[in-house]
Order: sequence, then C-alpha cells, then structure tokens
Amino acid sequence: MWWALADCWTIVRRDLGHLAKQPSLIAWQLGFPVVSVLLFVYVFGSAMVVAEGVDYTSYAMPGMFTMTMAFGFMNTAMAVVVDRDRGITDRFRSMPMAPSAVVTGRGVSDVLHAGLDLVVLVAIALVIGWRAEGGFLAGAAALGLLLLLRFALVWVGVLLGLVVRNQEAAGNLFALAFPFGMISSVFTPPELMPTWLGTIAAWNPVSATANAVRELFGNPVAYGEGWIEQNSLLMAVVWPLLITAVFLPWAVRRFRGLSR
Repeated sequence: MWWALADCWTIVRRDLGHLAKQPSLIAWQLGFPVVSVLLFVYVFGSAMVVAEGVDYTSYAMPGMFTMTMAFGFMNTAMAVVVDRDRGITDRFRSMPMAPSAVVTGRGVSDVLHAGLDLVVLVAIALVIGWRAEGGFLAGAAALGLLLLLRFALVWVGVLLGLVVRNQEAAGNLFALAFPFGMISSVFTPPELMPTWLGTIAAWNPVSATANAVRELFGNPVAYGEGWIEQNSLLMAVVWPLLITAVFLPWAVRRFRGLSR
C-alpha cells in the first residue's frame, strides 16, 4: 500500500509538472465553458424562461460548473492516449512500480486540475453577477459534489483512453460527451423537454449533480415530480460512487492487460 501511494504521488507530480510548463493547456480546456457562458447566458439567456421570476444566470451557472466537470473525461482520455502512443505507458509498465499507480495518479492529478478549473469558473460567474446564497458550508459541499463527479468520470476517461486506437479517435469522443452533458438539467429543466427525452435527462448523473449544487448554492431549482429529481442530493453521491465502483477496477484491469 505504501509503495502504491508513493508511486501514485510520483505520477501526480509528473502530470502537474506538465501543466506548470504548459499553462496554455489550462486556458484551452477552459475555453469551451467560457464560450458556453457567453453563448447561453448572454445570447440565449434573454429568451430562456425556467420558471416565473427565476433569474436564468442563477439557474445556468451551477449547470455550467457541472457540465465542465462532466466534459473533463475527454481531456483525461486524450492524455492517456498521448502517453500510450509515445511509449510512456510502456516505460511505466517496465518499471518496478505499483501497476495501479499510473491509473490512480492520473485520476488524482485530474481532480486537482479540475479544482483549478472550478476556481476560475466561479471567479467568472461572480464577475457576471452569479451569487451563492446557501452559505459557506453548503457552498463547500456543492464544490465537493462537483469534484466527486469529476473524480468518478476520470476512470471513464482512463478506460476510454486505453481502449481507443489513436489520438484522432480520442478527439471524436466529443460526440459521446456532448449529449451526455447537454441532455440533462444543465441549461433547462427536463420537464420542459419532450417526455421521453426529459426522462433520459432526469436520470442523467449530470442532472443529479446540477440540481444538487443548485440547492446547496441557494440558487433556483426546477424540480420535477419524479423520485430521481426529488432526491438529487442523494443521487449526486450515489451516481459517482457507482461509476467509480464500475470503471476504476475496469480501468486498472485494462492497464494490466495491455500487450507488452
């Protein structure tokens, strides 16, 4: 266990060192959510009506935080593919290190990176007028739920990065991430969607986290009558734990099974 933790921390320091030497990567990864804020809040926001008397900025920003955490698995997958194609993964596998360290190290470093992303996004939200009204402890809990979702989806990204053939295929994962993030309550309540699509959106793990952080931040929440929406706080914890329980051991087994 000691060496597994020590090797994990070595990988974390290596990944964070790349960010320190290439800060443009942070700006690039934040580009999409920043553009989305401008698009949905300022371009479409004036036409969006969530509920009578509800300020759309207060509704949309927690959803934007959640979407950024959800889309992060694409960056994880791309980083894993790049290391694999450059032979770095094979180099790690040839070293006397814990087999799980490469996978878990990537997960920890990505969560730390996600924390930095959240700090920047919250700062942008405050500038455009968003406010958290739920108090310090509730706000901290909301940020914890956002990072928990990111932590769970890291393992999905690691697995996909080990499965896809090349970097071009990893880039095409946006076709998978886009509906996963958008068919949810991020920008509009599922009740305003067609029934079949609203059901899918309501059961999306992204919706559970988005609604839960809205409640904790003290922002407007457009709850439906279904059980899944009435228990968003519970499901914002259950969904990530289920995803982690499935994809973390799967990703580790896939890494161990790579051909030499």
